[in-house]
Amino acid sequence: MPQRVILIAAVTVDGYVARHSLEITKWSKDLHLFKEQTMGWPIIMGSNTYKTLSNELPGRRSIIVHRDDDPASILENVSAYQCFIIGGGRTYHKFIKKFTHIYVTPHPHVFGGGIRLFEGPETKGMDLSFIRLVEVSKERGIYQYQYKVKKK
Repeated sequence: MPQRVILIAAVTVDGYVARHSLEITKWSKDLHLFKEQTMGWPIIMGSNTYKTLSNELPGRRSIIVHRDDDPASILENVSAYQCFIIGGGRTYHKFIKKFTHIYVTPHPHVFGGGIRLFEGPETKGMDLSFIRLVEVSKERGIYQYQYKVKKK
């Protein structure tokens, strides 16, 4: 099981990861950073997120999860030091108790509706400890915020 389970997401300032479940995200400006950070590590995604990819993501082992899959069982089969959960909202919600880190990049968009970062029943939330800020596009005011999840 990985020591680090990292949520990585581009979101709008109102907290959405997509307008609908099969949106091909073209508004994200952090794809270069996403590639750099996830290269060589397993990536876990829901089946709808997988359907939005134009092709496989080279250099990473893709693990596709489905509605009835158990997060603990999925992670038990990952032998790497770390893995990234890359979406979508239901998958982020499914793994919410397993995250050790969150890397989130707010983008200057407001959707007003769509797929939320955590799409599912209400949660009790998480306590986060700030790690660092990574510049994505200074001129556009886009930065990735990295947090460690405080375990209760």
